[in-house]
Amino acid sequence: MSETYYAGCYWLARMESVEACARRLATLLQYLGSLEPTWGHWYQTASTFEQARKLQVTPDERTLAELLNSKASRVMDMSRFWLWAGANEEETSKVTGHCGSAAMHMSSACVLDGHGSGQLAERVLTASVLTGVVRAMALAWEPEFGVATSHEHREFVAAGTRVKVGTFVGWVTYFADFRGPVPPLPPPVQVEHIPDRGTLITLTQEKFTVSNPAHVALAADVQARLQDAGLLTPLRPWVPQSG
Repeated sequence: MSETYYAGCYWLARMESVEACARRLATLLQYLGSLEPTWGHWYQTASTFEQARKLQVTPDERTLAELLNSKASRVMDMSRFWLWAGANEEETSKVTGHCGSAAMHMSSACVLDGHGSGQLAERVLTASVLTGVVRAMALAWEPEFGVATSHEHREFVAAGTRVKVGTFVGWVTYFADFRGPVPPLPPPVQVEHIPDRGTLITLTQEKFTVSNPAHVALAADVQARLQDAGLLTPLRPWVPQSG
């Protein structure tokens, strides 16, 4: 089975200006550019790949603020964004999301996915890169929860139901500090605390897949430990971080 992977971060009820969202998005794109060469150049969408390649976006705060404040991007009190990167049409990544909303019924989010297969997937679908992506999201967006895993693993965990954000463990998982301390976890799990943000948990340095029973068992074990510690809960209204 060929699995497809994504990384996302999520938070709830944090009202922010367009300028603040643009600053966070610019910070994320800067971090991503240090992880993968093609992530150093981002583009808007168009009807064809050739047209879209002409719509390169300078990832600075001013340019991104203009983009987020455009009529097409503003919905109610939120700003939406959809950018892509890639050297060719077959190997692209996309960053999508929405931010700035005080709504209690829908989380704000930033998601990186669409890597597909080929050399790009070989480079970025690794523990070190995806941990770096979730770390970058934590630093840029200050989310409550973050995860990098396969879509198939998410569906496996959901078991036919709609899994709530913040309630399951992925290949890489992030919790903001205000969720509470992370308990001791078994090897080969790696735990990294990000000062003034939260904790990153990486299950394995191997490529995580639901076709590997050992990976599934490890994820279930860590899920149970974190569940017992009270860390796996739906999102709550945003709590400012100290520091």
